[in-house]
Amino acid sequence: MQSYLRGRDLIGDLDFSKDEVETVLDLAFDLKRTRAAGESQAWLRDKVLAMLFFFSSTRTRGSFEAGMAQLGGHAAFIESRTTQIAHGDTPKEIGEIFGRYFDGIAIRHVDWGVGNKYINEVARFSRVPVLNMQCDIYHPFQILADLMTIIEKKGRDLRKKKMVVSWAYAASYQKPMSVPQSLILQMPRFGMDVVLAHPPEFRLMPDIMDRAREQARRFNVGFEVVTDMDTAFRDADIIYAKSWGAMVQTSDEKQGAEIIKKYSSWITDDRRMKLAKPDAIYMHPLPADRNIEVTDSVMDGPQSVVYDEAENRLHLQKAVMALTMN
Repeated sequence: MQSYLRGRDLIGDLDFSKDEVETVLDLAFDLKRTRAAGESQAWLRDKVLAMLFFFSSTRTRGSFEAGMAQLGGHAAFIESRTTQIAHGDTPKEIGEIFGRYFDGIAIRHVDWGVGNKYINEVARFSRVPVLNMQCDIYHPFQILADLMTIIEKKGRDLRKKKMVVSWAYAASYQKPMSVPQSLILQMPRFGMDVVLAHPPEFRLMPDIMDRAREQARRFNVGFEVVTDMDTAFRDADIIYAKSWGAMVQTSDEKQGAEIIKKYSSWITDDRRMKLAKPDAIYMHPLPADRNIEVTDSVMDGPQSVVYDEAENRLHLQKAVMALTMN
């Protein structure tokens, strides 16, 4: 167990070692148990977290706010448009000043080519931990909660478990690619054989792919890329299918939308779920475009774990905050 995480940032998925992630998971499971037992968890009494949002949220805001309250502290919700950031406040000034007002800074900024750079620049000048609530490259808290959920459903020994990370059709907008990128970085470290499935235009960032292959080699697991959804689903233990944009192919929104339209058949439905193992689980970070990205029968069916996944955001985030902000 690696217990000394005080003051550490969590911006990218590999910022914490595998042993440090194990420590976070152990505490998250304990916090989930003690919360159910009604025990006090006021480890961050009088601590305040700044939550700076450049992108709207449901689960992220709710889980961080509730988590800080349950830990005895307070979370200050700050919508970027209500600040002077658009009128001149720089990342340096946010890091310097919020780092003096608050005990931690959490930021959600998913603008392509901007978000991750902004969060890292704030962290450079902050004297308190900076936590990435999602950027254009990574979504570390979501993926750690996903890992917690997989362990709950499949056990601690995940070697030889086949996890499918698949693109899925969604017409709403070009969604960030941070979730699939974080999944392929983190999950090989815990023994899973990862199959990444997407149409040719929806490839992920080359640097992320290189690091994912490096993690797969280091932990002696499989990592495969396919361009057929059915092929990917066959004999899978874990199905994680969601939409992301074609930003690596083109940053033009209209071009991206036209590309997306070509692949409306990439939906997670009952037929595809039957290609996976009978006890396979279906995962999604939410929100999903129902009956476009995934059918109601799958989302609300017995193999879906999406609500457990959403709940575990709360416990996992509390664990990281307790370890880094204490």
